[in-house]
Amino acid sequence: MFEYKTIEKPVENTLLKEKGSKFIGFAFPVNNERELKEALEKIREEHPKATHHCYAFRIGLEGENYRANDDGEPSGSAGLPIYNQLLAHEITNVLVISVRYYGGTKLGVSGLVKAYKECAKITLEEANIIIKELETELEIRFNFNQQNTIFTLLSKFDAKVLNFDANENCILTASLKLAQKENISDKLSEMQYVSFEFKD
Repeated sequence: MFEYKTIEKPVENTLLKEKGSKFIGFAFPVNNERELKEALEKIREEHPKATHHCYAFRIGLEGENYRANDDGEPSGSAGLPIYNQLLAHEITNVLVISVRYYGGTKLGVSGLVKAYKECAKITLEEANIIIKELETELEIRFNFNQQNTIFTLLSKFDAKVLNFDANENCILTASLKLAQKENISDKLSEMQYVSFEFKD
C-alpha cells in the first residue's frame, strides 16, 4: 500500500450553534509535526477569546501518529468524537480543530460529544477527499557527462527534480513515488560513477 486518503486543501470556519455555544470547525492537511503546530498556532491567534480549542489529528500511512485533545473539556467529550470522524472518513495526514465559544448553557458530556462530533462531521463533509501516493526523496551524485542518462532515467520513473547542482560532480535531488524506490535503485546501482541515497 503506497497510497492514502487525505483532504485536498484546508476547510475553515464551518459553524455549528448549540444552545448558545458556537462551534467553529477547521480541517487542515498536515504532513508532519511542524505543519501541525503552525495550523494550531494560526487558529489560536485567530480565536484568542475562544473558551476551548479542541482538536484531533492522524498522521502516517496507517494513522499511527495520532492525538485527541479535549483542551479542558470533560475527558473524552471533545477530542475523541473529532478523532472518530477522521476514522469514519478513513483519512490521515489531517488535523481537525473545533473552536468553542461558550454560550452560557452547559451542554453536559453527551451534549458536548454530539456537538464536537457534528462540528467535525460538517467540516469534513466540506472537504474534498483525495488519494495521494507516498513519495520519497532521492539524492544522486554523478559526473557531468552522465546527466542525460540520469535525466532520462528520472523521467522514465516520473521523478520530479527538486534541485540540481551542475558542476564537474553533479548533485541532484528528486522526489518520486515510493512504489518506484526499488526499481530506480536497481537501475542506479548498475551505473558506474554514480552514488545515491534516499532521504528517509
